[in-house]
Amino acid sequence: MVTKTEETQLNRLENQVDNGGGGAWEYLCLVRKLKVRRSEKVLKHGLSILNDLKQRSSLGSDEWTLYEQVAVAAMDCQCLDVAKDCTKVLRKRFLESKRVGRLEAMLLEAKGSWELAEKAYTSLLEDNPLDQAIHKRRVAMAKAQGNISVAIDWLNKYLETFMADHEAWRELAEIYVSLQMYKQAAFCYEELILTQPTVPLFHLAYADVLYTLGGLENLQTAKKYYSSTIDLTGGKNTRALFGICLVRSSIQVFILCGPLHLQVNAYELNNL
Repeated sequence: MVTKTEETQLNRLENQVDNGGGGAWEYLCLVRKLKVRRSEKVLKHGLSILNDLKQRSSLGSDEWTLYEQVAVAAMDCQCLDVAKDCTKVLRKRFLESKRVGRLEAMLLEAKGSWELAEKAYTSLLEDNPLDQAIHKRRVAMAKAQGNISVAIDWLNKYLETFMADHEAWRELAEIYVSLQMYKQAAFCYEELILTQPTVPLFHLAYADVLYTLGGLENLQTAKKYYSSTIDLTGGKNTRALFGICLVRSSIQVFILCGPLHLQVNAYELNNL
C-alpha cells in the first residue's frame, strides 16, 4: 500500500521527467519499488532509455530489468509489438529462464489466447508449484474472461498455501462483496485484521460487511469496528463516523421493533 509521502514523491518525480528535467531511470525504479502501474509513463520513458545506446549501456545488469518492466507496460497499453520485441531480447539473453517464460505467457494472455496462456502457466507451475506470480496471473486471467467462480477457486487454493498474502485475501473479499456473499467476505476481512491490525481500511470494510449482514450481534460488532477505524484515523474518516450513526440507529430500531430488515446496504456509503 502506497503512503501519501511516497505518492507525492512519485508524482513530483513524474512531473519532473515529463517536463524534461531528467530522472527517468529514478522514476522507473520508484515505480517498480512501489509496485504501482503507470504503464503509459513507463512505456514512454522506458523506451526512451532503451532506444538510447549510451543510456542503455550505462544501466549494466539493470538493462534486463528495464526490458521486463517495459514489456509489461506495453502489454497494459496493448502495444503488443513492443512487448514481443522486449520479450524476444530477454529470451535471447536468458534461454532457460522461467521468468521470461512467464512474460511469454502474459503476452499470450494479452493477445487473448487464453488456452495457450493457461497451458504455459500450467507448464511453469509444474516446474515450480510455489511461483506466486503465476498463481496470481491465473486468477487475473479467469477474471478477465468473466469466470468469477473459477477466480474464486484459484484464490482459495492459492491461500491454502500462501495464507499470509494480504493482497490475495483482500482481492477475494472484494469479489465476495461484489457477489453479495457477505459471510465469506467477513471471513476474509477477519484474516486481514489478524495479520494487519493497524490498517483502518480493513476495519472499515469489515464493519461495512457486518452492517450489511444485519442482526443485533453483527450490528454491535460493526459498531466496534467503525469505532476502531475512527481511532486509527484520528477521527478523520467520514465514512466510519457516518457508519457509527447508522449502526446506532439500526440497533435502536432492532431493539424496539425486532429483527426487521431496515438497514441500508453499507456499500451505498461509497457516494460519500
